[in-house]
Amino acid sequence: MNITRENIDALNAVVKVDIAKDDYNGKVEKILTDYRKTANIPGFRKGHVPMSMVKKQYGKAVLVDEVNKILQESLNTYLAEEKLNVLGNPLPKPQDDLNWDAEDFSFEFELGLSPEFEVNLKSKKAITQYNIVADDKMLNDQVEHLRKQYGTLVPQEAMSQDDEITGTFANEEKAIDNTATLTLDKIKGKTNAKKFVGAKVGDVITLKTKGLFNNDHDLMTFLKVAHEDAHGLEVEVTFTVTEINTRELANLDQELFDKLFGKDAVTSVDELKEKIKEDSEKQFAQQGDQKLLNDVTEYLVENTTFDLPSVFLQKWMQTAGEQPMDADQAKEEYEKSEKSMRYQLIEGKLIADHKLQVTFDDLKANAKEMIKVQMAQFGQLDPAEKELDDIAARILSNKDEVKRLSEQLMSTKLLELYKAEANLKVKEITYDEFVKEFYS
Repeated sequence: MNITRENIDALNAVVKVDIAKDDYNGKVEKILTDYRKTANIPGFRKGHVPMSMVKKQYGKAVLVDEVNKILQESLNTYLAEEKLNVLGNPLPKPQDDLNWDAEDFSFEFELGLSPEFEVNLKSKKAITQYNIVADDKMLNDQVEHLRKQYGTLVPQEAMSQDDEITGTFANEEKAIDNTATLTLDKIKGKTNAKKFVGAKVGDVITLKTKGLFNNDHDLMTFLKVAHEDAHGLEVEVTFTVTEINTRELANLDQELFDKLFGKDAVTSVDELKEKIKEDSEKQFAQQGDQKLLNDVTEYLVENTTFDLPSVFLQKWMQTAGEQPMDADQAKEEYEKSEKSMRYQLIEGKLIADHKLQVTFDDLKANAKEMIKVQMAQFGQLDPAEKELDDIAARILSNKDEVKRLSEQLMSTKLLELYKAEANLKVKEITYDEFVKEFYS
């Protein structure tokens, strides 16, 4: 066997694999001999079929199978030994005149090669790292929300602006029949809100779904309609009032603090606000980190320039998926995925250059922390180490879960790299400002 490579350019190559009779003949003969021992052919006793007949019936299929096995094994070995970073998979060049009656065979494969490039994390213009904080307004609003949540419901005869109203939304045509509790701050426009004010138990209010709520997603929450049905829903619904309550705020006392955080964990309003601030800013940090990750990714893709073997990749895409594509479809798919492909190469380069790796110990520690958080939600605050180890072992026996955790941990390691090496400037911002600036 002989394997040679012709480099067309820096990104494309052709590998030629020459297979001689000596490479496959021994295996083919052995398989045919084994076939002869078990072949059932009318007119011959088992094991006494002439080899010529076995070869005539099975020889070509066995030859093709063995040559293909040798071809794939030798090609994979060659790519590994030569340390070639290929994109996609080798594409066999068509051979319409392949003669399987010959003794020697030659096959050619097109390769798309990964480009050589360097990654510079030091951008000329600093990338903003957002430190999202909980301001006094947010803390006061959260305290108010908790007082309402743990307050006492007092029945009311008629609905007023700050009351809660419970009733059933209905529309026979759209099969809407759902009981919901809401407050008027969810309702859009004074005209709609006025229909609720003064309502009593047993009253039926007629409403139009278009423009009913400040957030159209509330149609899914309160009317229980599917996402695809909620978009552009324009029907008339009735709301039959079944209950009206005002919520007396809970007192800011030790009883409330203990309900929220456990006995004596918080003993004053200042400590309550500090606890809310601490918990909120932990969550905000995750959103700030995701924003930083997105912004650095965008910078790297836009500013790390290299060419790709685009013609090869489009040709490869035509046969790589579950459904074959024509040339136009492959071109469209390539254009959609090129940015993602570029980032994968950049990420791989960063991981290799900075020797980032996820170890089994990393996976185990991460799994145990995840388990602790989940158990704490159910009141198990101090699980035994053996219990954590046993659950972690079950999680890490699942390949899909290991893959998911590995990707999460590598993303965290990349984020740490960006914070250490990239040109960043820290900007403090309130959560409301952050939401308005990036999610409005």
